[in-house]
Amino acid sequence: MKKRNVLQIVHEWIGEVLTPGDTAIDATVGNGHDTLLLAQKVGDTGKVYGFDIQEVAVESTQNRLNEAKVADWVTLINSGHERMKSVLPNVEQGTVKVITFNLGYLPGHQTKELITQPQTTLQALKQSIELLAPGGIVTLVMYVGHPGGAEEAEAVVAWSQTLDTSRFSIERYDSPHQQNHPPFGLKIQLQS
Repeated sequence: MKKRNVLQIVHEWIGEVLTPGDTAIDATVGNGHDTLLLAQKVGDTGKVYGFDIQEVAVESTQNRLNEAKVADWVTLINSGHERMKSVLPNVEQGTVKVITFNLGYLPGHQTKELITQPQTTLQALKQSIELLAPGGIVTLVMYVGHPGGAEEAEAVVAWSQTLDTSRFSIERYDSPHQQNHPPFGLKIQLQS
């Protein structure tokens, strides 16, 4: 039996809830892989919003979306995810089906000093759970092998443990078969 990695698991979680016509947010677009997945799931009747503070990430993602011919239903925002609610005034509270985060640094680029930070990530997560539709999910892939990664993951896990368990369920996926600080996934789901 082939072992699945954390990204495959997170994509399965997304696929279980996201359907055509839905609204989704990629809180950390990076190279655009998750943004593309979200766009393909919501289709031309849905909407995806993507955030990244790095212009190179937004450009890379835009190119990926253009190549796949899905750019028309994606809005990319060159801003930090902690500004989610103020930047998306047209997105009503309680209407977003999926919000996904990949925490760490932009893969494949030389600058690894610019990483997601616990303070802004926690601000974005607090906003995310207010935007979720019933049954909607927040997914996180947490990379812990770089400086600051483990501390951010610990802060996110600690915050998730404060959520009201009568309203939210939390699922974690670890990759025990991977060596050297494997990433792990977290799913926070608002009850229907």
